[in-house]
Formats: sequence, C-alpha cells, structure tokens
Amino acid sequence: MTKSGGDQERPAAVVLLSGGLDSMVTAAIARERGFAVHALTVDYGQRHRLELQSARRIAARLELAEQVEIALDLRKFGGSALTDAIEVPKDGVGSAIPVTYVPARNLVFLALTTAFAEARGSRDIFIGVNALDYSGYPDCRPEFIASFTETARLGTKAGVEGRPFTVHAPLQHLTKADIARECARLGLDPAWSWSCYDPTEEGLACGACDSCRLRKKGFAEAGLVDTTRYAT
Repeated sequence: MTKSGGDQERPAAVVLLSGGLDSMVTAAIARERGFAVHALTVDYGQRHRLELQSARRIAARLELAEQVEIALDLRKFGGSALTDAIEVPKDGVGSAIPVTYVPARNLVFLALTTAFAEARGSRDIFIGVNALDYSGYPDCRPEFIASFTETARLGTKAGVEGRPFTVHAPLQHLTKADIARECARLGLDPAWSWSCYDPTEEGLACGACDSCRLRKKGFAEAGLVDTTRYAT
C-alpha cells in the first residue's frame, strides 16, 4: 500500500488501476475532476507482470492519495490466455470474444472496488472500460456498467441507506485515438502504462497481440507518438 498526503480537502474516489493505458487516463481524469484518488490494483496472477509495475509507477507519478494492491490468484481457475498456458493470439482483432478474456474479471474487480470504496466512505468509482475500440469483452459494455451500478446499490450498506455509488466510465464511448489524445492532453507519458498481453523476455511489448494492435492504431490515428518500446 502506498499513500500520498494533501488530499484531506477533496472527496474520495476509487479507481480500478490495472496499469494499462485506459486505467492511467481514467485515474488522471478522476484527479482532474477534483477527487482524491484511491487506486485499487489487483494481482490476479496475470502472465504479463509488467502491468503491476506500471500501476505502481502511475500511482507514484500522479501522486494518488493511495494505492492498494491485493492478490487474487485467478490462475486457479484458468480459462484465459492471460492466466493459463494458452497461446496469446497474434493474428489481429476479430469479431469473437478472444481467449484473452478472463472469466468475469471486471465483475469480480468491480465488486472489490465497490468494497474498497465503501470502506473509504467514497460514493464514486472509476473504471477505464471502453466499448468502441476493444476486443469485444462483454464486461466492457455500457449495459454491464449500468447493471452493476444497480447491483452495488442493492448489495451494500451505503446503497440501502440511500447513498448509492456512481460508477464512472469516462472512456466508455471514446475511440483509442480519442484516448490517446486524452493521454496527451493530460500530460501523461504513454510509457508509464503497459498494455501488452505477451511481452518479450527483454521486457518489450510484442506489438502483435490485440491490445498492442489497438493501442498502436489509436496513437497512429491520433497522430501522436507512443513512447512504448515495441518488439514489432
């Protein structure tokens, strides 16, 4: 757990901070909106461990009020190329839900984020899901976010006492190019974040997995430089 001072005067918000580009931009947006940002990072046994290092770096660079990292080993379940011995696809973004989908990941993570927010007395939760340029994961869609918001209201002390949570998804309807522009506008270095599903032994982003392809496409369409080091 890391903490930063000077946030006593601002309302608290909890951000699910994976260490990826979208979560970094989301955390910066929450801070820009005047919140003291408390970040939750989940070590779920992901193969791409560089993401966790990036989350810690982002929390430090943005001087967030707090970063809490918890371990939840989803390798015990498997069923995903991110947690199991399944090859990460490199043949482009398709129309089917890919094997990089981690079963119910955002459902589980939002439940944890809600518990963290309730413990911190916060009513505001931020998540960096995107439903335009993405890999088709069902837990990134607006209807999922709306449904979870109602579930959080029904299933928490704060909710039944009339203090429901607002789940903010500020990137929900943005393209990757839009997100790249937000990254630049907010003065963030893209290299602080990590998106690749299958990094090389040298610690380079592969450049060919769905996440790398979408990220590179976004920065190219925005006419911006992605400072991430790619193998391809």
